[in-house]
Amino acid sequence: MFNSLRNAFCRDLAIDLGTANTLVYSKGEGIVLSEPSVVAIVEDKYKQKVLAIGNEAKTMLGRTPGNIKAIQPLRDGVIADFRVAEDMIKHFMLKARNKSLFSPLVVICVPASATPVERRAIQEATELAGGRKVLIVEEPMAAAVGAGLPVQDPRGSMVVDIGGGTSDIAIISLGGIVHSKSIRVGGHFLDNSIIEYIKKKYNILIGSMTAEDIKMKIGGAKPPPAGKKSLSQFIKGRDLSSGIPCEIKITEADIVSALKDGVNQIVSGVKDVLEKTPPELASDVFERGIVVTGGGALLRNLDVVLTQATGVPVFVADDPLSCVIRGSGIILENIKNYESWLTQMY
Repeated sequence: MFNSLRNAFCRDLAIDLGTANTLVYSKGEGIVLSEPSVVAIVEDKYKQKVLAIGNEAKTMLGRTPGNIKAIQPLRDGVIADFRVAEDMIKHFMLKARNKSLFSPLVVICVPASATPVERRAIQEATELAGGRKVLIVEEPMAAAVGAGLPVQDPRGSMVVDIGGGTSDIAIISLGGIVHSKSIRVGGHFLDNSIIEYIKKKYNILIGSMTAEDIKMKIGGAKPPPAGKKSLSQFIKGRDLSSGIPCEIKITEADIVSALKDGVNQIVSGVKDVLEKTPPELASDVFERGIVVTGGGALLRNLDVVLTQATGVPVFVADDPLSCVIRGSGIILENIKNYESWLTQMY
């Protein structure tokens, strides 16, 4: 009787707790929330008070007065500020549950490289935020399921999930990760690379939101082919010599140069995983190709660069931004079929 009532009035959740964005899937409903992983807090002598979370807090990044901080409580996919992360998870869960009477079961994603301590921190924060039971799934597994890869087949599949804080690269077969690697290169690393490049070349300081906008509009993994017009964009920043605001024009070639180190690290990571893949699975990957997911998959020509570097066909997943949460949702909806993939820290 109690279980029937709980099932009727409680919506279990799947959460993609990302460095840049958090997405929540509600059982039976689909993706119900997608907001930046940002919290604005007010500081005084005695305590911190949460002022805004998510979309509202992101608009405050780089624009707050001295007593207000807009922070991202996750770094490289794991919790950097436990208390603020707990407040953020609680806010998102309450918003997604829509005043549900019972505490939900929560499936939550972690980077493949997360240590037992980091996994325990994520589980404890989610439990304190209201999770009845918290189960952990590794991001590359969720991404592969969300991308539609046949992960339970005995043949090998390869996924490269490029998120905000990390890039997870994995070979998957028979419902398990055969070999994986996480590198600390993601959307934030690429944004910071653009900031440093423009600072060094033009002596102009720009903010993280401007860098992200540049990356999305004219960013690329390789220069445009000869004869094709290069993209360009006017950007505003602060001249470090005079200290006053200014505007300059930057080109696609500038941003390709800025992103070169990050792209090379992703390529090296993919090569490293391929080199350590058993021969039978390597031949499967060569036949099936590599699937790229996450926000980084949208970087122009990244698939071309990876194909040229490895000789393996590379494909960008449909709607790569939501692959991890869609995969987590599939696991939540069919949890008995995926129990062996899920872990609970004690």
